[in-house]
Amino acid sequence: MSPQLPRRTWLAASLAVLAAPRIAQAADFLSQPVTLIVPYSAGGATDTLVRAIADAAGKALGQRVVVENRPGAAGVLGANAVMRAVPDGHTLTIMPEATFRIPHLQKTAFDPLKDFDYVARLFGYLLGVAVRADAPWKTWGDFVADARQRPGAISYGSTGVNGTIHVTMEDICQRLGIKLNHVPFKGESEVIAALMGGHLDAGITAASIGSFVDGGKARWLVMWLKQRSRRWPDVPTLRDVGLDMDATSPVGVAGPRGMDAKVVRQLAAAFRAALEDPAVRATLERLDQEPAYLDSAGYDAFARGYFNSQGQLVKRLGLSSAP
Repeated sequence: MSPQLPRRTWLAASLAVLAAPRIAQAADFLSQPVTLIVPYSAGGATDTLVRAIADAAGKALGQRVVVENRPGAAGVLGANAVMRAVPDGHTLTIMPEATFRIPHLQKTAFDPLKDFDYVARLFGYLLGVAVRADAPWKTWGDFVADARQRPGAISYGSTGVNGTIHVTMEDICQRLGIKLNHVPFKGESEVIAALMGGHLDAGITAASIGSFVDGGKARWLVMWLKQRSRRWPDVPTLRDVGLDMDATSPVGVAGPRGMDAKVVRQLAAAFRAALEDPAVRATLERLDQEPAYLDSAGYDAFARGYFNSQGQLVKRLGLSSAP
């Protein structure tokens, strides 16, 4: 018969067994904090939400997930950095949709089909066209009518040349037969500052402009959601105004090609858990955004399909590389 374990030893062993899943998971590959690159400026909707997700994912992993901002170049600077990183799971990037479009426009350091392991798709945006409260356009119809009468006279800001916001707006303009003056910025916070400062006529933003809208200083003209916003139900969608399209620009997380499959699964599970975290769900609700989770296999399939569709869109719009 085996001897009885002392109570203290038994208790310590029991606690170790209970703690083992997370400890073992972290010990598999995490020897230092995980860096998660956000290729946009601090303060915008992406940065705000990703920071909440990073905190929650860190709890699930048992290791900190540290956000690093690298704005500019339509959101591809994270991809540039991560493709050269050691594939050990410690360096990841948020992958905006522009990373699947830019290679169709110009030579890039990365190939989205060869240089990344796709970890998980996370969320999509509430995007739309906003103007200041003192703008002359009360409706999207007013805006379009004025644009037809004054080609190129109305300015709008986006988060970068050939980014999703810019390309979607150019698609809208082509469908409507109008021309606007595009002004690119490094991030959403700069677009909002320029709009509210009177330097832009319109801003294409996510829900970060919501405080100005709710405060009566700005208003939405149209949103790019599939259905009307819960927060602003009176604002029409593109389909409501006769355009059969939507654009929520779902983003996800990727790392350098060559990560161990077990590491990818652990990371994907941590990000999925993060989307269920109460603080993250509260942030999603505040920004009027929806989770759009796909695991690594689903996100990889999405990335490949989207890369092909973006090539077709670039050709249809006649886009060229950024200057």
